Amino acid sequence: MRALGILDKMSTIYGDPVQYSLKLGDDVVSMNDLLGKNISLRFTGNIYCGVCGKKTRKSFGEGLCYNCFANSPENAECILRPELCLAHEHKGRDVEWEIKHHLQPHYVYLALVNETKVGVTRGTQIPTRWIDQGANQAIILAETPYRQLAGQIEVSLKEYLTDKTHWSKMLRNDYNTEIDLVEVKDRIESMLPEELQQYISPNDEIVEMHYPVIEYPKKVTSLGLDTQKEINSKLIGIRAQYLILEGGNVINIRKHSGYEVELIAE
Repeated sequence: MRALGILDKMSTIYGDPVQYSLKLGDDVVSMNDLLGKNISLRFTGNIYCGVCGKKTRKSFGEGLCYNCFANSPENAECILRPELCLAHEHKGRDVEWEIKHHLQPHYVYLALVNETKVGVTRGTQIPTRWIDQGANQAIILAETPYRQLAGQIEVSLKEYLTDKTHWSKMLRNDYNTEIDLVEVKDRIESMLPEELQQYISPNDEIVEMHYPVIEYPKKVTSLGLDTQKEINSKLIGIRAQYLILEGGNVINIRKHSGYEVELIAE
């Protein structure tokens, strides 16, 4: 199998295990089918912006040229800090884009990755968001009519819960198996400011994620195409947006969005 194209995040379909695919040019590669096979990932040296499509010497913010990084709504401050979103006031870098993406139902969730973390996502990104973070389990905490309110809930809980993922622990499947997300949800509901408690979701369903991994490594080392133009190894697992290779080496596909690569599997 040989495919040439520009990297973007892997597409996922929820299942047991999660199904991963990677679009390269006109080809859509089933990554699950490559498990246990030797793969080669070769960087051509070309990088293209994921928003405007222009060739760029360097990728900013996961696949953007500098101009789009500085000005496009895809990289606005409220992407990382939802509490700053002003879509409900019809404001933002691109009002039409903000209304389409952020003036819609958003969810605050609890995800079990290493410990319990809190996060925000659009309803259309469930369970994709949880898969992309490599969560073992997730539960919906609250539902809000727009992004800023979800961000306010998230901020109010950062004193008690992390909003970060320890990527190396996640790739080793190192997590606290004693955590019960329903119990955590019940405990922190009362910690929310009273005006935000109305958005608590009655949905206590725990969603479990299982990933296509032959064997989890005991130690992991992150590889990058900027310093290593060609990577050759056996694929032993996929989790979040990482390929897990033999020997504990891993590569973050999403981080290399915009990179033109040739993928060969045998």
